[in-house]
Amino acid sequence: MKLISLHKNYDKLIARTKKGNRKAQHELYQLFAPKMMSVCRQYVKSNDLAEEVMLSGFLKVFTHIASYEGSGSFEGWIRRIMVNQAISELRKQKKLFFQDESVIENSIGHATEFPTTLEVADIQKLIDALPDGYKAVFVLYAVEGYKHSEIAELLQVSEGTSKSQLSKARKMLQQLINKQNHTSYGTQ
Repeated sequence: MKLISLHKNYDKLIARTKKGNRKAQHELYQLFAPKMMSVCRQYVKSNDLAEEVMLSGFLKVFTHIASYEGSGSFEGWIRRIMVNQAISELRKQKKLFFQDESVIENSIGHATEFPTTLEVADIQKLIDALPDGYKAVFVLYAVEGYKHSEIAELLQVSEGTSKSQLSKARKMLQQLINKQNHTSYGTQ
C-alpha cells in the first residue's frame, strides 16, 4: 500500500533557498507559480499584469524568505505576499474605488450557489466585470476567506465599507449571472 503525503514538507527546500541557492529558488518558483498566478489573476483582469504581479511577489518571497519562521503553511505565507502585491498594484494604478458605505444593500441576500451551466472561466469573466473595489473585497472575502476586519485593514477602509462593497459585489454578480442565464437560454 502506497501512502500519499497530504502535507508537503518544504523545510529542506526552504533552507536551501534561505542560503541563496538559485536551484532551490527555481524549484520553489516551479512548485508555486501556477497556483500564485491564479491568485494574482483573481485580483487583476489581465494575464500579463497578473504575471507581473506574481513575479514581483516572488521577488519579495525570495528577498524576505529569511522572515518565514516555519510556523503555519509556507504556501499560505506565499499566498499572502501575492495578495498584498496584487492589492498594492491596484492601489498604484488607482483602480481601487469604494462606493459610499452608508447604504448596505441586502436586497438579494447572499448568493451561495452559481448555476451549474457556468464554467470556471465564465465565472472568472463575471468576477472580472466587477469594479476593482468590489472585486477586491469579493475575492478577499469569498475566495480567500478573510474577515471584514482583516479586509478593512488590508485595504485601509472601514469594516462598513468592506461589508457594503461585498453586498454590492454580490448584487452585481447576481445581476450578471441572471443576464448570462437569460442570454444563454435565448430569452434575450
